[in-house]
Order: sequence, then C-alpha cells, then structure tokens
Amino acid sequence: MITSETVRNVLNFVLFQAGWFACVLYPGLPVTALALGLFMVHMLLVSQKRFSELQFIGVGVVLGGLLDTLWFRLGILGIPGIEEIAVVPPWLVAIWALFMTTLCHSLAWIGQHRWLPFVLAPFAGALAYWSAAKLGAVTLPDTALSVAAIALGWLVIFPLLLFIRKSLYTELEP
Repeated sequence: MITSETVRNVLNFVLFQAGWFACVLYPGLPVTALALGLFMVHMLLVSQKRFSELQFIGVGVVLGGLLDTLWFRLGILGIPGIEEIAVVPPWLVAIWALFMTTLCHSLAWIGQHRWLPFVLAPFAGALAYWSAAKLGAVTLPDTALSVAAIALGWLVIFPLLLFIRKSLYTELEP
C-alpha cells in the first residue's frame, strides 16, 4: 500500500484513464479483464479502506449500470452494430468501477465544494460519452439529444454518488 496521498491520487487517476481508454478503444471481454487487473492494482496499492470502498464502488456500479441501461433502452446511447442492448456490456461496467475509485481518491476534492459537482458533472460526463462515441465504442443516435440527456443524467448521478459517499461511507471522506 502506498503511503503518500499525492502518489495514491496520481496512480488512481492514471489507472482510471488507462482503463477508460483501453475499454473505449477495445470494447469487449478481453479488455474487461485488463480493467479488472487495473482495478485490483488500485485496491492493492491505492485503497486505504478496502471494504468500505468496495461497498461504495458496488453501489455506484449498480446506479451507473442502471443509468446506462436507461439510456440504451431510451435510444440515447447505443453500441455500434447492435440493435438492442439488454444488459450493459461488461467493459462499460468496468469503466464505472474504475470511475467510482476516483470518487474516493483523485476526484474526491470535487465533493468538498457544494456547487462544483453540479457544474462539472454535466460537462465532464457528457464529454466522456461523446468522446467514447468519437472513438467508436458507443453511438449517440441523436447527438444533441443524447448529449443533453447524458448531461442531465450526470447532473443527477454525480452529486448523488457524492452524497451517498458522504452520508453512508463517512470513512471515505477526504
């Protein structure tokens, strides 16, 4: 386990970015295993309160998966070459798991400002999905509507996740 908070935060950010790019550039089961490996590196080297963090990550993965499922069902989000998505693909679940690690580490500071999650989340969330679409991992059937819906979803889910961390997992607060 790494003792320096700065080093932990940098490693956390690098692991998330590496996982995001790998999953978006090569969506599928093999990259999901790589993302799981990155997640394990995080848990071994970065996480200080593993049990609580795993619980929090589980909650976020479920909520994020439900949000993505809603977007797939409403036609806001799609997967190239697949008509109907019944279940969120494993690589997208892996991205959610890796993203959730950042809320306890490299992005934890955002929750220290009440207004900041409401300002950053709609832009950052929509930008991530738009970028994934530009890289070919997902489709945005109606770009303007899809980006607006995703921004609205992130306006709700990101502050909700921070509220859950602050309310139920106080030991994970920075």
